[in-house]
Amino acid sequence: MVILYFPIWIIGAMAVGDLMPQGQSEPGLLSQEVGTLVLAVINTLLIVALIVTSRWRGWRLALALAFAYYGSFTFITQIETWYFLSEITVSPELLPRLFIMGLSIPLIFIPLAVLICKKWKKKDVGTARPKWKMPFMQLFLKLAVIAVVYLVIYWVAGYYIAWQNPELRAFYGSPGEIEPFFAHTLGTIRNTPGLILLQLVRGVLFALIALPIIAGSNVKPWATALLVGFLFAIPHLGHIVPNPLMPIASVRLSHMIETFTSTFLFGLIIVWLLHRQHSSFRDLFCKRKI
Repeated sequence: MVILYFPIWIIGAMAVGDLMPQGQSEPGLLSQEVGTLVLAVINTLLIVALIVTSRWRGWRLALALAFAYYGSFTFITQIETWYFLSEITVSPELLPRLFIMGLSIPLIFIPLAVLICKKWKKKDVGTARPKWKMPFMQLFLKLAVIAVVYLVIYWVAGYYIAWQNPELRAFYGSPGEIEPFFAHTLGTIRNTPGLILLQLVRGVLFALIALPIIAGSNVKPWATALLVGFLFAIPHLGHIVPNPLMPIASVRLSHMIETFTSTFLFGLIIVWLLHRQHSSFRDLFCKRKI
């Protein structure tokens, strides 16, 4: 399956053509060749784990995983690319191609992986876990809480991990000494409120991406939480290889540490809140007997 992953990934990469910036990128933690192999193995393991732990089968499973994988690995990450890099390294012609580039794995590789894992039967089989359900109003309220939680995690991790790197601040147009946390936060709210709104929306999108995994999970909630955490975190391991869109190695490393840890934690929280309905605030912290 790893061998199969490469040509399908290359099909997607062809979408960017010669539109990538031509400037030299500093070396990554791994070379392009070794790093690509490592990422292929990790991504394949993640996809297989998501397949074999699901109660769903056939097209239902393939479409659910394609939605979740594309949402996490491409859509929600390239939204940040659009916001932060459009005026630095990403041209208007390249930006839509980055969204197209991520389609080959979910649309081609994931259905093939479902077939190879022998989960292409149309009829669902017996389930070890009860089916997921959530009253609409409770789901709405939880999504609102999730949006705020994501904003807090994103902002704290961004400031105390990534923003501490002076090369990263200079890369994004803020050279010089770092502002104190609250001054930096208030300045952002006052000068760029759109960034705050964007992250609230991304928090909700993360939750919607996780819902097919949670609803179809056939394993215990803690195992589902780990899978969702890795689904959110693994895309950021792409920073281990050279990248002309983010050519400075220390900037990539700071972002990788920031985003891998914060999104993994956020994935755990999402499953904790959404894996079942809760009857009260106290019920959030009490294990329900099934």
